[in-house]
Amino acid sequence: MIVISPAKRLSENINDNTLASTKPYFKKEADSLAKELALLSSKQLSSLMNVSDGIAELNSKRYKNWNKNIGSEKRAIFQFEGDVFKHLNATKFNEAQTNYMNKNLRILSGIYGLLRPSDEMSPYRLEMGTKHNFNGSKNLYEFWGDKIAKKINNELGGSLLFNLASEEYFSAISKYVDTEKTINFKFLSLSGGKEKVVGVIAKRARGEMARFLIDNQIESTDGIEKFSCMGFKFKEFNNNCFTFVSS
Repeated sequence: MIVISPAKRLSENINDNTLASTKPYFKKEADSLAKELALLSSKQLSSLMNVSDGIAELNSKRYKNWNKNIGSEKRAIFQFEGDVFKHLNATKFNEAQTNYMNKNLRILSGIYGLLRPSDEMSPYRLEMGTKHNFNGSKNLYEFWGDKIAKKINNELGGSLLFNLASEEYFSAISKYVDTEKTINFKFLSLSGGKEKVVGVIAKRARGEMARFLIDNQIESTDGIEKFSCMGFKFKEFNNNCFTFVSS
């Protein structure tokens, strides 16, 4: 299974992919969180999320009209934009790729907990690291507890978990998943003779790697070293982490 983070930017464009829509695993919890957020003013949301007044107003309307404002494109995978999703490029998948993706890719979410690509999603913005009293929990990590990880572990069985999520989102499950069966990735850029993580490039690379794993239906560590998108070359596999470097 592959896990990725959501994106802040959303699209309303309709995709003609025939992927059938599904109901989110934790829709009840999402509805509960949205109900609490709907009680906040746009000014309070602006402070809570550290966003502009315009973004706060947009999300205030989203929460106040929760479940009523799902647009024509309901499926999560076709709503998220951002570097990871652009480079995953699921809109160009054929039927076989789409079906494999839907079975093997999961999106970690602050409000939905865990989303399949096909899950119906109301537009939202709520980062996993948000600190707020959610139903008596001091933050979303405490709110979700081990619930997301339990679902992932149940679906995983004895398979590997490919972590292509950011630290903020993977922290929601990291304490509850088997580290020996978790494969991590590091994408370094060579600049001035030094190897370092460049945020934007790393995000794009995570999207490319997700696509590579789906294209090749990779479910073990074999073959991952062949990844070469965006000029990246395999450097090492150590402590269950693949490191790639791009010059």
